[in-house]
Amino acid sequence: MAPVARLDLTIASPAQDVSYIVGLRLSLVSYSFLLVALSHPSAARAQSAARGLTSGAAIFEAGCAGCHGPNGEGAPQTATAFDRPSTFPDFSDCASTTPELDVDWKATITQGGRGRGFSRIMPAFGDALTSEQIDAVIAHLRGLCREPSWPRGELNLPRPLRTEKAFPESETVYTMAFTAHRSPDMDSEVGYEQRLSMRDQLEVAVPFGSVHDERGTRVGGVGDVALGLKHVLFSSRRTIVSGQGEIVFPTGNTSKDLGSGVTTLGAFASVGQILPAAAFVQFQLGTDQPTDTDEAPRTLFWRAAVGRSFRQEGGLGRLWSPMFEVVSDRDFAAGATANVDLVPQFQVTLNRRQHVRVNVGLEIPVTNTAGRSKQIVCYFLWDWFDGGLFEGWR
Repeated sequence: MAPVARLDLTIASPAQDVSYIVGLRLSLVSYSFLLVALSHPSAARAQSAARGLTSGAAIFEAGCAGCHGPNGEGAPQTATAFDRPSTFPDFSDCASTTPELDVDWKATITQGGRGRGFSRIMPAFGDALTSEQIDAVIAHLRGLCREPSWPRGELNLPRPLRTEKAFPESETVYTMAFTAHRSPDMDSEVGYEQRLSMRDQLEVAVPFGSVHDERGTRVGGVGDVALGLKHVLFSSRRTIVSGQGEIVFPTGNTSKDLGSGVTTLGAFASVGQILPAAAFVQFQLGTDQPTDTDEAPRTLFWRAAVGRSFRQEGGLGRLWSPMFEVVSDRDFAAGATANVDLVPQFQVTLNRRQHVRVNVGLEIPVTNTAGRSKQIVCYFLWDWFDGGLFEGWR
């Protein structure tokens, strides 16, 4: 195919839109393409040609390979008509593409840059391509990642309030839990999670507490800091299983009831399962083993969450995810019985890029209710892999 023909077809290519979803901010590239489209008389013919294609590979070859190369790694600089920014995408880079959801790619292709809060200079292709054509392009782009062992972004299910996800992510979460008393006690935690590789994630959790002591005076401070490493044991199109080990350091002040006073080793397994009709279930089973059982008891815990997601704007817009959790733990001590709590909740995305979210719920004790009050629990989540905190809001 002649270079000029490739350039004309690139104007109508949905794959240029897809490059935005990879999180690589190509407003400069889209602007260059827009200038070419306005100045070249065959742009309309190129869009008509794209409409007639049915194969994702054919659309990519005709409309995208001239700039992105036949394997999505990028064509030579001398073959393109723009100055390539440092963030130019490599669609064969599994680390950049696999965490993204198909629906996010489709939203940007269909609605243009505004679909997920990227540059509005990028045109929308919802009128130029059918839904089936867009799906075909996305399927082809997915195939450019040659390492199928990378867990797909669809397995990054909505995060429950208490149940740990199985997917390795890069995000920061601030969680708060407080009672409904007139002078409420409050526990909070800042969790930092960073994906290290295809299947590994580092996690650091720093808890804070604010309680009333025996004299009614409010006291607060840092609790026991935890350091953990998650590893994906198995993943498929609809299922993911992970294991995590962690060590909890006795950094909290035990006199203020802000720590156990002993180093604790923990381990758990997490499972995420995608169900039909945008439903899902998540499960976690684990144990905490203090190095000195005279200071703190050994504990077994399990948590389960079931939910379903709903999207606005014809399935491409804001995401709402109501969930219901059951949370239980039991000390390995004589006469101990299991604590069981129910946690109805819902998560919602706040911005167009959907990488900033909140979840609000009510934790209700069901057993051993003496001394255990209902708690309002909420978190603020920032998935920083997808961009800055203040990016993607409009």
